[in-house]
Amino acid sequence: MNKIFPVYTLKNECSDCYKCVRHCFVKAIKIESGHASVISDKCITCGACVLNCPSKAKRVRNDIEKVKNILMPKNGVKPDVYVSLAPTFSGVFSNMPKEKLIAILKKLGFKGVSETAIGAQAVSIKTAEMLCNTADSEQKLYISSACPAAVDFIRMYHPEFAKNITPVASPALTHAKILKEKFGNDIKVVFIGPCIAKKNEADRNPDLISAALTFDELKYWLNEEYINVDKIHYEGEHFVPEEAYEGSLYPIEGGMNDTIKRCLRNYEFDEVRDIKFLTASSLETIDRILKGFDENTLKNKIFIEALSCAAGCVGGPGISDKKSGLDIMTKIINYTKSRPVIPKEPETVVNMEYLANAAPDKKYSVEELRKALKRIGKNSIEDELNCGGCGYSSCREMGYALLRNEAEPSQCASYMRQIAHRKADALLRCMPSAMVMVDKDLKIAEANNAFIKMFMPDMYDVYSQNPDMLKGAAIDKIVDFDFIFKTALGDYSDIHKEHYPLNDRLYDITAFTIEKDELVGAIIVDVTRSQVNREKIAQKAHEVITKNISIVQNIACLLGEHMVETELLLSSIAQDYDKDSSDDINEPENDNEGKSE
Repeated sequence: MNKIFPVYTLKNECSDCYKCVRHCFVKAIKIESGHASVISDKCITCGACVLNCPSKAKRVRNDIEKVKNILMPKNGVKPDVYVSLAPTFSGVFSNMPKEKLIAILKKLGFKGVSETAIGAQAVSIKTAEMLCNTADSEQKLYISSACPAAVDFIRMYHPEFAKNITPVASPALTHAKILKEKFGNDIKVVFIGPCIAKKNEADRNPDLISAALTFDELKYWLNEEYINVDKIHYEGEHFVPEEAYEGSLYPIEGGMNDTIKRCLRNYEFDEVRDIKFLTASSLETIDRILKGFDENTLKNKIFIEALSCAAGCVGGPGISDKKSGLDIMTKIINYTKSRPVIPKEPETVVNMEYLANAAPDKKYSVEELRKALKRIGKNSIEDELNCGGCGYSSCREMGYALLRNEAEPSQCASYMRQIAHRKADALLRCMPSAMVMVDKDLKIAEANNAFIKMFMPDMYDVYSQNPDMLKGAAIDKIVDFDFIFKTALGDYSDIHKEHYPLNDRLYDITAFTIEKDELVGAIIVDVTRSQVNREKIAQKAHEVITKNISIVQNIACLLGEHMVETELLLSSIAQDYDKDSSDDINEPENDNEGKSE
């Protein structure tokens, strides 16, 4: 389970709405057999698909069991595992004292709890030092490395600016290094915060962070363990090795810039006066400010605080809180403490180089794109509606996705509607039975050629060329069974009339509801010939049956007469036989005796 990518799809839950495609800024979603899946090679784990999936089919990898395994004793020895708690906690868990949260985490088995903001403070100090380093005067553009999703976005989708990312590890990795230096290199560190991308960061740096949990997972874990948080004793609990200060502002948009500016107070005014600070808190904003930008046009140093989530980490996908964003931000601001003196150099820093890692992006020719667009019925520029229903911003973007085998033609709603209309028109046109649809005003909405031929034979040549001309005509002006449509509109039930007589013909009529109170349809079959044939067959059958009955009766009579004659004959023979037998018995026995004497 822990080997899978941090974001995945439960295909059985996917409702094929393409909302994840629409909200994924980097389009790291593949549609296959109607279901969406994450393309790990393109995904930056920003969590937008998780937040916007209406059926909750997009899931975040659950690492609770992994953390439980880390906490288990090994060879009878319980390991020392510390929590690196993201500074967003002060807004998310504002309903309880921080000491109580520490006690709860210890109840789960952790040795101690420390604030990730301590690492943020070290990163700010190091960043301020780099900005004021005159040796780096040729570099004008600096981009923060604090947000792993924003870093991956730049490395993969703006690789030309990877060199501008400050070469220092994120606050979480820096904090893990600080804890290991303080409590021993053999300890384990588990990050807990609102960020899904931290799972990627932990996977890539297991020597520093053993696992990463979201606040969602933490709350689930607490419910799973049936911990009664109201009865937790927390007197004397505290963060280790110390409490954080200005680094607690990092979750707020502009918070990192604010801490760096505080660190710059250690430098001469001339060194810092020309440094400008910008904040880009969303992938769209980062993309917009970097696209087409030429660093050589800069005259002064610019530092960009790059965050993938709007408003900063307080908008993280794993924050698990329904509070107002402003409420969480004000709680964080109120929690943050300032220190009068900030060190000019950090105690610990983790140097890290961020290399370009361009996402796969094969180039296709105009001819290939044209063929792809034809697959969704876009044969000209006029056909390109760019409606966005497929999840892509334009038909051409959808065409490229088709070429990359990341999309399916069925995603195009207008194309599928055209196909459905064509199929329906073909069926209606070719079916031998008459079909008509009638709206709530008893006006014809649709009719096929068979209906025209059956009830308007004189106008067949005119209307068959353009059946739409019949739309809007009153049904009662054409047939006299309009009452059937009225009944169907009111009852919402199917109505079947057999052998309905009209103009010396017989019809089987089946009316059915298409849209309640709005539209009904009817299938009409001329059964006159079959009915006449059925009557002729019945008449012939009756004649044959009558004749057979007569023959049987005659046979019966003949058999009856023959039986009587036979019985009389047999009776006479029997009587004669009985008489002869009686005479033989009464004849004298002494005839022979007399002769012998």
